[in-house]
Amino acid sequence: MNLDLFTVAPGEKPLDNMKAACGFAGIFKEIGVIGDSLSSGEFESHDQEGNTLYHDMYEYSWPAVLERLTGTVYRNYSRGGMTAKEYLESWADRNGFWQWNQAYIIALGNNDIFGANQPAGSAADIYPEDPAANPDTFLGDMGRIVSRLKTMEKDARIFLVSMQRRGEERADATICAIADEMKKMCGLYSYTYLIDMAHDGPAYDEEMRKTFAMGGHPNAMGYYVYAMMIGNYMDYIIRENPRDFFEMPFIGKGLKNKDIACNPGE
Repeated sequence: MNLDLFTVAPGEKPLDNMKAACGFAGIFKEIGVIGDSLSSGEFESHDQEGNTLYHDMYEYSWPAVLERLTGTVYRNYSRGGMTAKEYLESWADRNGFWQWNQAYIIALGNNDIFGANQPAGSAADIYPEDPAANPDTFLGDMGRIVSRLKTMEKDARIFLVSMQRRGEERADATICAIADEMKKMCGLYSYTYLIDMAHDGPAYDEEMRKTFAMGGHPNAMGYYVYAMMIGNYMDYIIRENPRDFFEMPFIGKGLKNKDIACNPGE
């Protein structure tokens, strides 16, 4: 048996090795997902007048696909139109969504930046030990979310997901710049990683939408493809940082293994 199949090969990129069951993404017992319409499985229909109607169909969302593929429980805290600001100020509290999980995936930004026109800010806006000091920017709000999750479980593994490029020059430059700041943000917290769909994922452009979209949102195949990308990117991160995940079953249990000489995620 070739153990190299379970490590990162020299020169391998995050989405080079697409596994049907998403590899080590299946080591988690439970994951919470904070996101917008892409995470809630939103589909578009039209009424008799041709008006577009929007439907969150969670059973078709990429977290639901990953739950079926990996056996991990995915708790979906998302909703179409969600922003980091709304999640912080009302949505999570109103619905009791500040819940303990071993890991969290946070996939926000499109509505914040391109809908609400909120300033993106930068990683310099984030004060992990004093999140109330974060300014009212997208990155500042993202920092407040992560800081809140870390008060619930300091050892939670947190995966931030950057937006996909759109094949539009100005928007893509903004998306990539925000992804770069999110990468810096990961360095401010323990066990926090970037699923960099901006730089490593395909552009969600006109060509991709021909097969994988139904209006402005993915179709069922599109959500499946996105699930495969998220799950396999997680597998890559785990293969690249295996020691960070040795004690994953001990999260929240107060258990340690003496052979882990240091805490590599901090």
